[in-house]
Amino acid sequence: MEKGLILEKTFVPTSVNSAKNVGSGCLDVLSTPSVLASMENVAMSCVAPHLAEGETTVGTLANFQHVKASKIGDAYKVKAELTEVDRRRLVFSVQATNENGEILATGTHERFIVNAEKFMSKLG
Repeated sequence: MEKGLILEKTFVPTSVNSAKNVGSGCLDVLSTPSVLASMENVAMSCVAPHLAEGETTVGTLANFQHVKASKIGDAYKVKAELTEVDRRRLVFSVQATNENGEILATGTHERFIVNAEKFMSKLG
């Protein structure tokens, strides 16, 4: 796998994704945990087609800023770019933008390539 892979996905948050619903706040706005989950999802999906059979990736580190609020129902786009490959360690640049192109969140995300069966067997 080589750096430079890019994937973009659009998300439309529902009340399930609100800060009030997930417990990260008391307002009906897009929650920070939901933004992070969408960033992880796009990074995971970006490299999934390039993995060997039986492999997957697991998130290990996220460092991002959620800088702009967004209403429930307002679509937003997440872009993940693979910026570093160090054996099984993958580093992504991630960014979420609203329909006007304004940045909602930006940062980095790290994932590790694992054998799914072996990984799960270690959990007991």
